[in-house]
Amino acid sequence: MPKPVKRIAVTGGAGQIAYSLLFRIANGDLFGNEQPIALHILDLPIAFSSLEGVKMELDDCAFPLLSEIRIGTNPYEIFENVDWALLVGAKPRGPGMERADLLSENGKIFIEQGKALNESANKDVKVLVVGNPCNTNCLIAMTHAPRIPRKNFHAMTRLDQNRAEYQLAAKGDVEVRHVTNMTIWGNHSMTQVPDFYNARIDGRLVPEVIKDREWLEKDFTETVQKRGAAIINARGKSSAASAANAAIDAVRALCQPTPEGQWFSSAVCSDGNSYGIEENLIFSFPCKSKGNGDYEIVENVSWNDYLRNKIKASENELAEERDLVQKEMIHG
Repeated sequence: MPKPVKRIAVTGGAGQIAYSLLFRIANGDLFGNEQPIALHILDLPIAFSSLEGVKMELDDCAFPLLSEIRIGTNPYEIFENVDWALLVGAKPRGPGMERADLLSENGKIFIEQGKALNESANKDVKVLVVGNPCNTNCLIAMTHAPRIPRKNFHAMTRLDQNRAEYQLAAKGDVEVRHVTNMTIWGNHSMTQVPDFYNARIDGRLVPEVIKDREWLEKDFTETVQKRGAAIINARGKSSAASAANAAIDAVRALCQPTPEGQWFSSAVCSDGNSYGIEENLIFSFPCKSKGNGDYEIVENVSWNDYLRNKIKASENELAEERDLVQKEMIHG
């Protein structure tokens, strides 16, 4: 008996990240090689011709799992009955643009997309926001989609997790698969906290394996925090393939049971968390899943003073971002 079609919306469909993402989704990398899918791809009217070209290429791949492709510029139409929404498109920061302006411009986009998801999507749609500033963009969309459970909204910190795992593996001279329990706390920004204290290499706490505390607290942490900027400097363009890969990892982490004793990072609604983080934020926590698309925040991951201070700074930044867009969120 064939499985029912899963409908997946991708925004920013003519952009770089989507170009690295769509073909992998269509090939079965997201939900496996027995799950038929329909792609609902959104972008702005100015990009519609490029979007048509992307659809032509998807058609020409003749993916056996790809049962339907919809493209368009109206989120209310594109989000119709979707089961997953990957919100990739966002307004990038321009030269001289203040953070408040960036948040305001993206606020307008994610207010509309939140409303469209609320009206058109499957009521249990799962939403992953990739477009930056992703935590607060996610908060805006969630706020404008009251019909959808708040728990269904995620902002992507999986790319930060993957970057951190690679750095620890390289320093520890092991393969990446030996690194587990890598938590990114807080905001996907320069204040993010890659938690090496609770991460493990072959089941041992990282500081027991990598004894260079100065490297861990400074070089490692700053490398992860600044990796996106370093790629722009080297490549002349922002991360695309690695961001698309992380989006796939983020969704798969929710659709496959988390191995016993392990966890993954995702920025989720902070309501009711056990760590004392202020409510009504999209904050990255350690999470685990039974593989049904749902998750729970892992409790009792210990903080020392170093972590506590760093995490507080990221929490404060997210609260400031929320306050900057509060007026638009209320009146949007």
